[in-house]
Amino acid sequence: MQEAVKTVADLMALSAITAPKGKGEDFLEIKVLVGEDKDRMAEDMIKISEERNIPNFKRDGDNVKDSQALLLIGLKEHEGAGLNCMACGYETCSDFNEARIKGDFTGPNCSIRLLDMGIALGSAVKTASIHNIDNRIMYRAGVSALRLGLMEANTVMGIPLSASSKSIFFDR
Repeated sequence: MQEAVKTVADLMALSAITAPKGKGEDFLEIKVLVGEDKDRMAEDMIKISEERNIPNFKRDGDNVKDSQALLLIGLKEHEGAGLNCMACGYETCSDFNEARIKGDFTGPNCSIRLLDMGIALGSAVKTASIHNIDNRIMYRAGVSALRLGLMEANTVMGIPLSASSKSIFFDR
């Protein structure tokens, strides 16, 4: 079963890689975690729950621990798409390019590039669905991935994958 879930995770990564990108430019970082790397991240999510007194980090950390694989999709450092669309909140892409704020994630991020990430996430979970692998897109997994240095991205989302007779993500 573990190997089948890992294969689907790799297919999900492929779906994310080949998803359409604005202006045909790719700023995504994609990684599959299994075994010790996945479990280390789950433990860190539980630790974040204790540090911040946010129970949902523990809940999601337990889900990651109980999963067979985890797909990470991140948006790397990037400049604005050059459209001056103001969707990021800045008048020009030049203004956007000069601004950087660091929290759980780094921002601002170009809305076109964030849409690319969203389309990649949707393509990945579609692939999981086709193969009947239970999954959830998790913000909290991305926080831990960056904190542990597993990704070099501005923002990351994680998708834990589970194959069992009842979805571990259902009664949370």
